[in-house]
Amino acid sequence: MIDKQYIPVGMICVVPGELPAGKSKSAFLTTRGAQMATETMTDPGTQTGRSHGKPPAALVLVVILLVLGALGFYLYPRLFPAPEPDNRISVSGRIEGYETNVGPKIGGRIDYVGFREGQSVKVGDQLIKLSDDEIKARLRGVKAKKQRAQEMVEESRYQITVVERQLEESNLRLTQSKEDTVAKVNEAEGNLAQAQARLAEAEAQLTQAKSELQLAKIRKQRYEFLASRGAVTTDENDQAKTTCDSQEALVRSRESAVQAAIKQCHVAQSSLEQARTTRLNPGMMKAQLGVLEGQLAQARFKLKSAEHEAASAQADEDEVLANMAYLDIKSPIEGIVTARAVEPGAVVVPGQTLMSLINLDTVYLRGYVPEGKIGKVRVGQAAKVVLDSAPDKPFGGKVIQIDPEGSFTPENIYFKDDRVKQVFGIKIGIDQPDRFAKPGMPAEAVIELDGSGEVSGGSGLPSNTLKNSGK
Repeated sequence: MIDKQYIPVGMICVVPGELPAGKSKSAFLTTRGAQMATETMTDPGTQTGRSHGKPPAALVLVVILLVLGALGFYLYPRLFPAPEPDNRISVSGRIEGYETNVGPKIGGRIDYVGFREGQSVKVGDQLIKLSDDEIKARLRGVKAKKQRAQEMVEESRYQITVVERQLEESNLRLTQSKEDTVAKVNEAEGNLAQAQARLAEAEAQLTQAKSELQLAKIRKQRYEFLASRGAVTTDENDQAKTTCDSQEALVRSRESAVQAAIKQCHVAQSSLEQARTTRLNPGMMKAQLGVLEGQLAQARFKLKSAEHEAASAQADEDEVLANMAYLDIKSPIEGIVTARAVEPGAVVVPGQTLMSLINLDTVYLRGYVPEGKIGKVRVGQAAKVVLDSAPDKPFGGKVIQIDPEGSFTPENIYFKDDRVKQVFGIKIGIDQPDRFAKPGMPAEAVIELDGSGEVSGGSGLPSNTLKNSGK
């Protein structure tokens, strides 16, 4: 007895090794089915059945056999694929990239958007420009504040110089003869006029500070109401509170300055009365020296305070200038625009994503490896990546990342048996994508486990993988 192995294909049994030379399995099945149909049609029993108007049973059987044979030929390589070699792992997935979301550091209204989806950008290209009307107004305000602070510094220095000269003159007068009484009276009157002028200036500054404080309180109340309704951000509300507190401090400072000016007026008035009544009394001259020394100390304190205000004004100006630089939003990378979220005229807040970019030179294949094979995969292993749209153009690459934790089969799975399969996500970097591989494209890859990186047979993908890659 000859032991033969029969491979069922539909309802026809084919003996391996007995296929006619030069014919495939499908061709053989088609030819054999045609022969059986011819034999059946020439059968007298079949002709008898046809005479009664019914299809021959043998013909129906042949058609069924042909359909089952073709179906088996189609399903067999898919249900029982050829085993994968031990030195490689096939991975299916899609191309992804590292997306960069671009947003503003400060809020404002958009004046200009330079690019749309799909356009290429370079490093430093201006993507978006925010309106500068409000920040220019702030810049003018801080410059005026800086100028006022610098003038206060100069005035304080001049006052120190005047007091120091007065001290020198008083010391000379103490040792000189008791003459020039009229000159001393005139000098005292001048000092009084100067003190009165400083008092008037201090009172004017106090009035201005109170007006600004009242305005700051109104804005504070408005921002608190708007913040409670979500119309403004918390930062803007806090800024309004800070401005109000600063104005309150400024009012107190101005009030102190007014009090100091009043005291200076009193001192000047006393000096004048002293010059008129005591003439050059040595004891009174010494008291006058003490007053001048107090004025000198006060002037030096005023100078230090003015210098602090000038430094604060300079810091405010630097902040506004820095914010002006943030109005121009430039591209941090070279790539293409994948999303444009705003249009000119929109009002944006800090940190909001306005545009998304991606560098097509750093794309990768995102795929998943079954739990039973992940132990063979290592970072740095060579791989070949083939796009479904270009199966004859493989790209070189290597494994750049392996997920530290496993997950169930990703994507949309509706069958319970598939959901329990645990996999590990990996990333395969593409060495030279040439901007041909784009995010979202389906692709296949073969990971070389021996580390050689050499893939034989064209693209290195199994034939059944290439046939099914377009599904």
